[in-house]
Amino acid sequence: MVLRTGAGKRGFTLIELLVVLAILALLLTIAAPRFFRSIDQSKETVLKENLHITRGVIDKFYGDNGRYPQTLGELVERKYLRTLPLDPLTESTSTWILVAPDSGAGVYNLYSGAPGSTRDGMPFSRL
Repeated sequence: MVLRTGAGKRGFTLIELLVVLAILALLLTIAAPRFFRSIDQSKETVLKENLHITRGVIDKFYGDNGRYPQTLGELVERKYLRTLPLDPLTESTSTWILVAPDSGAGVYNLYSGAPGSTRDGMPFSRL
């Protein structure tokens, strides 16, 4: 009986592993910026859609009741919305900038409370 101490074992050398890691690092440096850009783009799209839907619901509330809602919570209480809209940039429902109508109290419009601007250069607080 003859014992072999590693002569029959196969494996990767250190150089081969370093080459593979260098290729992976190169691919990640190409893919990562695109990935994060697409996440920012999708958050911006969700924000625009949430604003569009919520503004439409405010208009419907006004059409039904002849007045604007006092808070966004009133839209949920009266079943115009299922839940308060989420600002995807701040990941909160409480950072909305609420605008009252000229004629009195209530919620006439809303904007995002997120700092910064869109890819087009428009501030999030003016979408």
